[in-house]
Amino acid sequence: MENTKEILRKYKKIALVGASKDLTKTSSIVMKYLQKYGFKVYPVNPSMKGEEILGEKVFGSVSEIDSTVEIIDVFRPSSEAIEIAKEAVKINAKVLWLQLDIKNEEAKKIAEANNILYIDNKCTKIEFEKHFN
Repeated sequence: MENTKEILRKYKKIALVGASKDLTKTSSIVMKYLQKYGFKVYPVNPSMKGEEILGEKVFGSVSEIDSTVEIIDVFRPSSEAIEIAKEAVKINAKVLWLQLDIKNEEAKKIAEANNILYIDNKCTKIEFEKHFN
C-alpha cells in the first residue's frame, strides 16, 4: 500500500465530504490549508449545495462533481463511510481517506475490493505537514 506521503504527492484533486461554512471547523481549516498548498478541493455538503466555501462551489454529493476526483477526504461520522465508499467506486476515486477518529471496516472492504486505497484515522493536513513542511 502507498503511504500518505506518496498519496499527497501524487494526487491533488480532493472531494472534501462534510465541508462547512463555519471557518473555525476542522474541515474548513483543512480545506484552506490544502488549497494553500496547491490542492484543488471540492467541498461536499448536501445542505449547502450551490453555495460557496472558500471560493469553491459546494456539491451535494461526490458523484455530482463534474471533474476528476482522486481523493475523497471524509469529515463525517464513521457510519456514513459505507455510502461514501460506494460513491468512491462510482467515480473511480483513487483514495478513500477517513479523518481522525473515523473508521469503518465495511467501507475499507468496499474500497479495497475496488482497488481504492483506504486510509483511516489520519488527517490530511497533519500528514502533509509531517512530510512536506
